[in-house]
Amino acid sequence: MNTTWSRFNVTSIVLGFAFLYLPIVLLIVFSFNESKLVTVWGGFSTKWYVSLFHNQGLMDATWVTARVGVISATVATVLGTLAALTLTRYTRFRGRVLFSGMVFAPLVMPEVITGLSLLLLFVAVGLDRGFFTVTLAHITLTMCFVAVVVQSRLVSFDRSLEEAAMDLGATPAKTFFQITLPVILPAIVSGWMLAFTLSLDDLVIASFTSGPGATTLPMKIYSQVRLGVTPEINAACTILIAVVAVGVIIASIANKRREVQRQLDEQAAQRG
Repeated sequence: MNTTWSRFNVTSIVLGFAFLYLPIVLLIVFSFNESKLVTVWGGFSTKWYVSLFHNQGLMDATWVTARVGVISATVATVLGTLAALTLTRYTRFRGRVLFSGMVFAPLVMPEVITGLSLLLLFVAVGLDRGFFTVTLAHITLTMCFVAVVVQSRLVSFDRSLEEAAMDLGATPAKTFFQITLPVILPAIVSGWMLAFTLSLDDLVIASFTSGPGATTLPMKIYSQVRLGVTPEINAACTILIAVVAVGVIIASIANKRREVQRQLDEQAAQRG
């Protein structure tokens, strides 16, 4: 097989990465712009970050977004893990196809349809829109993603480990918390991070289900961008990019260390 990179392949890759990441780089660069004009470089300055932290509207939206993200990601991780266990361990039960379809429906459902459906549901039950409804909507959106991630790990899980633990006298609950949970924990953590990121990023569903006092950061940024991009928006987006990047790096390092430790344990067991 010829693995030599042609000039066309290199050019395609460079253009592809430039199309994806060059706007992000420009956004970060202009967040340190002295000028108020976001397209004219006026010198290096961090004043817009200071101005950002004095912008009460953006700070309130950030606090709402963080709370919604943490709560919805945590609840979605618990429910998604339980759904993945049910679909993996119980392959035959009445209504399994319906249950599976309901779990994975938000994956293929347009967000406009999901948001409108949730809005009609909240109106029908008389639930005032606000922080609680946005959190419920994000749980509905992100739970299916967690279920997919955890289920992919459970499919390759070696059930003989659980059988050996129960043969040695461990109860099913003790087996789960001491054998199953540590093995699938990286997938659970990955699912939580994915759910949290999706919650931070969501605009459409939050727009349908939010109410007074529950404006999320994407909604706030979108409403301000319609009137014109300001350097404060660039600074806010740069901080979001930094937070996500740091989270991804920490998770990658932790998974790498866990994998190395697992390999060392397997080698020690083989020597023993």
